[in-house]
Amino acid sequence: MPRKPASPKPPRQRQKPAVPPTRPSKELQVFPNPAPERDYLIRFQLPEFTCLCPLTGQPDFAHFSIDIVADQRCVELKSLKLYFWSYRDEGAFHEKVTNTVLDDIVKAIAPRFIRVSARWYVRGGIYTDVVVEHRKKGWKPAEAVTLPPATMATGLSA
Repeated sequence: MPRKPASPKPPRQRQKPAVPPTRPSKELQVFPNPAPERDYLIRFQLPEFTCLCPLTGQPDFAHFSIDIVADQRCVELKSLKLYFWSYRDEGAFHEKVTNTVLDDIVKAIAPRFIRVSARWYVRGGIYTDVVVEHRKKGWKPAEAVTLPPATMATGLSA
């Protein structure tokens, strides 16, 4: 007696976990600076920041750029992502958010230098840029190195 072919199982839909694997968090994790003997730039680009206008409840969007010269500690990337995610449902003015981000990172890692630049997208026909900085007391950046323009030997006569 021939076997009846098995009917294919319908694809299983992935179930939403009871507890999401990650959640927004204000806790910034850190790790030891692998090269504390030298100044070097760490640059973070966060192009998808979202919070709420504290007056209207409408979403505000921004692109954050963070430049850091670390001292003894660096900020861990996933915790930075979760930190920025934590603002999604909060109401805050652009100036307050930008300054708070700077203060929280300074508190976590005590960098030699940090600049937080936030480019807030248009609202009412106006773009807002907020730039805040912190320098560790006594820290002086090394003098910039100026290099001559690169030239290439082309083998062509002028």
